[in-house]
Amino acid sequence: MRAILIAAIALFGATSPHAPRSAARSVVVRGTITDNATHAPLEMARVVVEGNTVGANTNAAGEYVLKIQVGDRDSTVALRAMSIGYTVQARTVRLGGDTTRADFALAQAMVLLEEVVTTAAGPVAQRVAVGNAMASVSVRGPSSFAAPDPRPHLDRERYARIEDNAFLSTAAEPLSTFSVDVDRASYANVRRYVATMRQRPPKDAVRIEELINYFPYDYADPVGEHPIAVRGNVTAAPWNPSHRVVRIGLQAKRVAADKVPASNLVFLIDVSGSMMEPNKLPLVKQSINVLIDHLREEDRVALVVYAGAAGVVVPSTPGSEKEVIRQAVFRLQAGGSTAGGAGIRLAYDIAKQNFIKGGNNRVILATDGDFNVGESDDGALTRLVEQRREEGTFLTVLGYGYYNLNDQMMEQLADKGNGNYAYIDDLLEAKKMFGTELTSTIYTVAKDVKLQIEFNPAAVQAYRLIGYEDRKLANEDFANDKKDAGDMGAGHSVTALYEIIPVGVKPDVEIGTVGRLRYQRVADVPRAGRRDELMYVNVRYKLPDGRTSRLLQQPVRNEISATDADFSFALAVASYGMLLRESPFRGASSFESVLSLARDGMARDVDGYRAEFTKLVDATRALEAFRVGSGPRER
Repeated sequence: MRAILIAAIALFGATSPHAPRSAARSVVVRGTITDNATHAPLEMARVVVEGNTVGANTNAAGEYVLKIQVGDRDSTVALRAMSIGYTVQARTVRLGGDTTRADFALAQAMVLLEEVVTTAAGPVAQRVAVGNAMASVSVRGPSSFAAPDPRPHLDRERYARIEDNAFLSTAAEPLSTFSVDVDRASYANVRRYVATMRQRPPKDAVRIEELINYFPYDYADPVGEHPIAVRGNVTAAPWNPSHRVVRIGLQAKRVAADKVPASNLVFLIDVSGSMMEPNKLPLVKQSINVLIDHLREEDRVALVVYAGAAGVVVPSTPGSEKEVIRQAVFRLQAGGSTAGGAGIRLAYDIAKQNFIKGGNNRVILATDGDFNVGESDDGALTRLVEQRREEGTFLTVLGYGYYNLNDQMMEQLADKGNGNYAYIDDLLEAKKMFGTELTSTIYTVAKDVKLQIEFNPAAVQAYRLIGYEDRKLANEDFANDKKDAGDMGAGHSVTALYEIIPVGVKPDVEIGTVGRLRYQRVADVPRAGRRDELMYVNVRYKLPDGRTSRLLQQPVRNEISATDADFSFALAVASYGMLLRESPFRGASSFESVLSLARDGMARDVDGYRAEFTKLVDATRALEAFRVGSGPRER
């Protein structure tokens, strides 16, 4: 292991110590990198100059543009093209003028097809072996269905138990308090189960609030002193028309990428033996490369690895030194056991040494969550994360891989670290996390965001919060500024849905209430109270460097409004989550009704995420039909 770390620390590479004897000139080399068998473009492939740190990555079309400095007498340059799962191709390119073209066609290396699933739409997934490393090629969002994977496997994934929130009596419990949640891990994890593994996800892996909040919604920006805007509206519940659904939407202020304060980021990368799989360390490396593209000169990045012991691969380095960081990332290898606790402490120490006052100071942990060597006690780790959170360094946790995912621990660490937890199942998800949503991912504009809803007993007979089961707070915690809660990044939106039973509607579900008391009694519901309001929304938050919370309040009127595209789509996702969880409150939900609601919500689908969701629902429906037709299969 020590040899691996020593090799990793020497990753930087160096420019040639000899200056050119003749005047330097700038040459642009451009071209494409493709698969030599299929001629398909290879995205995130890399071309580098031999003996130098100069290089470039390909885009989605397999195109690259490489700018290099050469002496005016130089007539050739040696280039190497590489991509995970392919043999490296080297060639000498003749330099003719200021621009030269060089195309590469790479061959797959030692291809061992472990699995090829053929559908009407073509291959859904295949895995190839490259030496001791694995690479993955997949098509996300299947348009057709393949039968479930019949192969047995060792499933060590861990999820916290979830019990669906029940209906509560407004007369007995008029307050509902919870912490916001901006994590999106559950949706990507559900997609992995259905689209890749062709299995129904475990019920406890389905956190409905994370499914809903995976998608962006078009809420109005905040105006005035608060960095958060709140809105609320009401519609009939599609799965139970006698009930209502209230949507509460929060929108954090948007900040332009060039206006975001400088970032001090420390990547903590798990390079233990369990990370050898194609969708683990190789995908981690691709994810980091996406972030590197967006680094600015004022940003700083350090790389720390852990596997049996922890070591610094790249000290805190300016964002302008992209190639130094890329070369270090490219040479990372997996092997050994895991000492996650030691790695986290080292990463936090480096973040503290390079702390940027008023900046974004953050540790980003990339792992499958297999903390199996060293200090792995949950309590000790969470206390460490909480302590560093109070010092101003937040934590983001990225989960990778199959069969070994410690979802429970990773979600807990991110929650305690004032950060977010995401599951990265493919390169597209990495681009979403570190590309289109980078600002909201790493730049916090409001921390410890809590909601407390006061229901009007004159209008609401009973209510239940859909999702957020592990985010509920005691009512007295709302005004307690020492109580930690969720955080919102720049541009983040948060959606919460309540299902309510209006006054006058005969309940068709069991309603939780307190029993008869000896010394107190529940107040009678006023029959002539004001009925123009359903509820009163109270929001508390702190500024990123603040210790005292601020209060934002807004009523929600007792009137059904037109269901806009965003609301319709959120209802579709909630209904889908209830079906996956086999929730006792799913009512008349069906995959067909989910698709109908989702299609009504397709008006705003700039990035194609909603269209992908409809494919996922189709695949789940086909999977369910197969399961019902063949009988349940033990996992």
